[in-house]
Amino acid sequence: MAAALDNSKPYIPLAGGADDGWLKDDQATATCYCGAVQLAFPTQGPGLIDTFICHCTDCRKITASMFATNFIVAHTHLRHLRGQETLTSFSQSKTIASGKAMTNCFCSTCGTLMYRISEVFPRHSILRTGTVDDFTLHETKLKPRVELYTKDRVGWLCGATDVEQVKGSAYTPKDTGPSEF
Repeated sequence: MAAALDNSKPYIPLAGGADDGWLKDDQATATCYCGAVQLAFPTQGPGLIDTFICHCTDCRKITASMFATNFIVAHTHLRHLRGQETLTSFSQSKTIASGKAMTNCFCSTCGTLMYRISEVFPRHSILRTGTVDDFTLHETKLKPRVELYTKDRVGWLCGATDVEQVKGSAYTPKDTGPSEF
């Protein structure tokens, strides 16, 4: 069993090519694997909108994993510290449940998916929790609030503890939020 982290202090291990991640006040960094792209994002509201796990088939394919852990940030609160010109994008709507386009922004050097932008939720970025430099945030401020598309979760994986479980999307058409991430 792994030793428990002291979640009261930042823990920024060397993971990939960058060694300059930080946590300051109510902001932190997310960096791609090679270090070419780095973002600054809020660690609380109003800029931090929501946190979630997604098992939809699109997230499974785009991450090359069985699920994705994500958090949503308002565009007004997301800053590109470096590498914005290094990002490349791919957009499609064929596999998105809403039928609306989802744009994926990748580092063109190492291929890390930094964030997605949904046509349904256009003024927000959906960042990948795995890109966050301070690992304590994974356990604290970025812990998922909800687990989406549990109907598509593989049978050998249990649901997250103390997290709302939803068979499809977390939002309904009457909400002001997205109907599909």
